Amino acid sequence: MRSVGVEEELLLVDPYSGEPRAVAGTVLASTPHDSTLDKELHREQLEIATRPRTLIEDLAEEVGRWRGEAAHRARRAGTELAALATSPLPVTPSLSVDERYQRLEEEFGRTAQEQLACGCHIHVAVESDDEGVAVLDRIRPWLPTLLALSANSPFWQGKDTRYSSYRSRVWGRWPSSGPMEPFGSAENYHRRVQEMLATGTLLDEGMIYFDARLSRHYPTVEIRVADVCLQSDDTVLLAALTRGLVETAARAWRAGEPPDSAGIGLLRLATWRAGRSGLSGRLVHPLTWTPAPAEAVVRALLDHVSEALEDIGDLALAKEGLDTLMGRGNGAQVQRELLARTGDLRSVVGECVRRTAA
Repeated sequence: MRSVGVEEELLLVDPYSGEPRAVAGTVLASTPHDSTLDKELHREQLEIATRPRTLIEDLAEEVGRWRGEAAHRARRAGTELAALATSPLPVTPSLSVDERYQRLEEEFGRTAQEQLACGCHIHVAVESDDEGVAVLDRIRPWLPTLLALSANSPFWQGKDTRYSSYRSRVWGRWPSSGPMEPFGSAENYHRRVQEMLATGTLLDEGMIYFDARLSRHYPTVEIRVADVCLQSDDTVLLAALTRGLVETAARAWRAGEPPDSAGIGLLRLATWRAGRSGLSGRLVHPLTWTPAPAEAVVRALLDHVSEALEDIGDLALAKEGLDTLMGRGNGAQVQRELLARTGDLRSVVGECVRRTAA
């Protein structure tokens, strides 16, 4: 069974005002050496990472444990932890003290300065770079659906953006972000990466910000398209669906089935629509490339990966998780409902703090 691991970026917020606070260094100073808590681009953020897990139940336990540990450490530093992909309240972010981050700010200016946005990255094991690239080529049409499911960033600088995932728009400012064309082989993938680096535009290979890429450090594909999810159950659902996508794609490659030939233009439109609508409107259906209700697209994703999920043992969990998510709404829907009920973004942040470690 393929292992799967999760990296989540989370906000540190003031327990009274709900505004982000630049205290990541203080939080991390008290963590033990074996902790997976880490800094991020801005001092208002923390990152947690699970170990590779084959059983989704073990992954769920670890996501919850690390969220709880991070929340505990944050409280000791006088803050709270919030799984929000952007801050609902106004903020002027502070870059972390790190030579590479300082170089990012020098080169990319406001793009780096304003990049206080929290994503969820999912690693799924592959047997080789050849299999990994074959997977990347075949999961491209479905990545916008993962974004729609995870969308959790409707507010930016105290205003409703009209987007479900405004993080995806902020992230899209980086020159190497977004979907890519099919690579065809591992050799072509690595050649393309070297060609991009040779332009001198990117600092290093760590700035290969494709929606999905080969990991530089692990034998995995890394799917990077999602917002951080408000509730840990949705993170686990996202991981299960992503592993199902990877396994389905690998089986199609071994069976000699070609990838969808959709170009970057179509994929960018589908990604924009997913970030705009989330689960509240229509999405671009990856089988027809025409508009369809979000629920129909989500159910098509489940159908697409159901055989792999059944073989892995995650099908029942995925069905239950999707029913719960579609009934409750993703993070963007929850945040807007909270604002409509309370009329106060501080109250929205406070409830999201509670749900983050629930």
